[in-house]
Amino acid sequence: MTHGTGAQGEYRERPSRLPDAAMWTRTPAPGPGATRPVLPDGCMDLLWTEGRLFVAGPDTRAHLPGAAGTAGRHVGIRFHPGTAPAILGVPAHELRDRRVDLADLWTATRVRRLTARVDSARDPVAALEDLALDRAADTGPPDPFLAEVVRLLDAGRSVAATAAALGVDARRLHRRSLPAFGYGPKTLARMLRLQRALALARTGLPYAATATAAGFADQAHLARDVKELTGRSLTALLGAP
Repeated sequence: MTHGTGAQGEYRERPSRLPDAAMWTRTPAPGPGATRPVLPDGCMDLLWTEGRLFVAGPDTRAHLPGAAGTAGRHVGIRFHPGTAPAILGVPAHELRDRRVDLADLWTATRVRRLTARVDSARDPVAALEDLALDRAADTGPPDPFLAEVVRLLDAGRSVAATAAALGVDARRLHRRSLPAFGYGPKTLARMLRLQRALALARTGLPYAATATAAGFADQAHLARDVKELTGRSLTALLGAP
């Protein structure tokens, strides 16, 4: 379990009983505080805050929640790349860089019932997790092809090498990637590389070594990508809780 406390309050995360997912909760601190960006990672989230269920689509840039989006406790289930569309019943590219009410994707009557179920639960985290488990039971396991795409790209394989390893051409890989991840494999590879770099840099690894280990051409390439995707420097991100 990860746990952090800072200007934005308390954040907790744990693995979900649903494979390829994680549960998290964020409780804001009282009083004003600097809003922290949500960084792109190739994932999608199903979120609850009192009276509302909504979906966060795959981001291509850092998302800065507005005032309405940060008020109150938030609980979420974060689906690993490529696993959410089957559960939510909507292609990922339709939700790219969007936050959408679940009632826009499922019937309003059903969503009202599910929202009331989580609202009234003693443990909203467990209630949201049960909701996702129930839905997953009706949709079947994740597509192993998509899991392999993520594994290969996260290992630093190029798009061409990934396509070849999977026995498809680059065009077909792109077509399969759009509804699964929200964008093509090249963009997904950038998101995964960004997350690898952040994880390495947080261990205290020097930036130049981080760039090499994460798959960047050099430290300048790392700095440009971090700035373009997050709007902040690597040093600023590492100083954020």
